[in-house]
Amino acid sequence: MLAFLIRAGMTGFALWVVTKIVSGVTFVGGDTTAQRVGIIFVVALIFGLVNAFIKPVVQLLSIPLYILTLGLFHIVVNALMLWITAWITDNTTHWGLHIADFWWDAIWAAIVLSLVSWALSLVLRDARRLTR
Repeated sequence: MLAFLIRAGMTGFALWVVTKIVSGVTFVGGDTTAQRVGIIFVVALIFGLVNAFIKPVVQLLSIPLYILTLGLFHIVVNALMLWITAWITDNTTHWGLHIADFWWDAIWAAIVLSLVSWALSLVLRDARRLTR
C-alpha cells in the first residue's frame, strides 16, 4: 500500500511539473494549498486508473501504428491517456486537469511527463538502493 501511495505521489508531482512547463495544461479548482495538493493526488489516481484499464486496450488495438512509426505512436497514446484523464475530471467534478489543445499541449505534456517520471523513478531507485 505504501508503494502505491509513493507511486501516486510521484505521478502527482510529475503532473504538477508538467503544468509548470507546458502552458496549455493546468489544474482547475482548489482555493488553498491543501485543496490543490488533494486535487493533484486525486488526478494522479485517476490517471493511474486510466493507464491501468484503458491504455492496454488502446495499445493492443494500435499495434500496427506502433510498428509503422517505430514506437513513436507511444507518445500519442500517452497524450490520449492524459486527455482522457482531463475529460473525466472535467465532466465529473469540474475540477482537476485541464488540457487546452490535444495536438500540441497534450503531446508536449506526454513527453514532459515521461521524462519527469523517468527521472523520478531513477532518483527513487537510487534512494531505495542507498537505504538497503
